[in-house]
Amino acid sequence: MEELTKTEERIMQIFWKLQKAFVKDIIDVLDDEPKPPYNTISSIVRLLERKGYLKYKAYGKTYEYFPAITKEEYAKTTFSKLFSGYFDSSPASLLSFMVREEQLSEQDIEEIKKIINQN
Repeated sequence: MEELTKTEERIMQIFWKLQKAFVKDIIDVLDDEPKPPYNTISSIVRLLERKGYLKYKAYGKTYEYFPAITKEEYAKTTFSKLFSGYFDSSPASLLSFMVREEQLSEQDIEEIKKIINQN
């Protein structure tokens, strides 16, 4: 699947939350002020459909869209690309980055240790 732009990903987050929606529903949920034009959001939604992220059900000339993939499937694919591209598929490299950059708390580190010991 093609990668999503930040704007497309933002719209997909709304679809995953709502499960199905018309374009007007997406606009209503956006907290942008002023609200983006209908045609702008409609174009993004149609791109998401062409990329395979959304499907739709037609009601005459009106379309109700719904996710074609789950948020978890998207996260898995996106993480795989990030993991291989930035961390050379090395769990140690990823964990080292998290400890350095994310400033993990002692509780976070203990939770990670528990997860590692369970597997």
